Amino acid sequence: MALLTIDVGGTTIKYASFDNGQLAHKGVKDTPKTLAAFYQTFEAIKAEVAGQVELTGVAISCPGAVSKADGVIYGASAIPYIHNFPIKAAFEELFRLPVSLENDANCAALAEVSYGAGKDYQDLLFFVIGTGIGGAVVLDKKIRHGAHLMGGEFGFMLMKDRTLSTDASPVRMAKDYNEAHGTDFTGQELFALAENGDDDAKEAVDTLFDSLARAIFNLQYALDPEIILLGGGISQADFLIPKLQAALQVVYDKVEIATIMPKIAVCQFQNDANLIGAAADFLSEN
Repeated sequence: MALLTIDVGGTTIKYASFDNGQLAHKGVKDTPKTLAAFYQTFEAIKAEVAGQVELTGVAISCPGAVSKADGVIYGASAIPYIHNFPIKAAFEELFRLPVSLENDANCAALAEVSYGAGKDYQDLLFFVIGTGIGGAVVLDKKIRHGAHLMGGEFGFMLMKDRTLSTDASPVRMAKDYNEAHGTDFTGQELFALAENGDDDAKEAVDTLFDSLARAIFNLQYALDPEIILLGGGISQADFLIPKLQAALQVVYDKVEIATIMPKIAVCQFQNDANLIGAAADFLSEN
């Protein structure tokens, strides 16, 4: 007996069975363009996994502002047809099984706090560093959604005259650099250029780490978590923690009364985080 766990993304839908903390029977399908095709894909996923293991429930990770109170996905995403109606009830009718529904960044955080790098902590923050900056707030090992379902939307923070999502995203860093220099570098290539001594690339990278360090420092003193975990593609880079710790030291030294240096670490789970976290969310509710 196992859960069916599903991670809905703008391009693909990943799925697996989950039992005793382990994923099995993994698969992936393209994300459909219409709601009707979306439901058909879900039915096919259930039939495939149910043919291999008995299912007791369905755990779903998805983009958007998920309301636990009414089972509606508010906000906006790359999948417009999933928003602003009681979709959880529709899923329960479709699957004929208990269903849980949670935001994808929150699911990634739940994976870490339940089974990964955050399992030994009660209070933590989770940063997703990618095309923008997202995240989650975990207090007493529970997601804090906030009064307007905006808990963990760190990317909205204003850094001077731009948001954190603008200043601390490797994707946006590369876009800004390329527009200014007439180049076509990726974020990864810019990090390498900076490491090799290119002054312009170094300035762009320094701005990214300064912005990220300021945000982490401010959140440390606003919420006082035990640890701040970092996810997203850049979390796999060996240079992330040393460079961010150096940037945090600069910020720390500017605040004479500061006594706490934020504790940071990278996440344990990568591509499987949302699947594992969705299952953890289901288990916390049932």
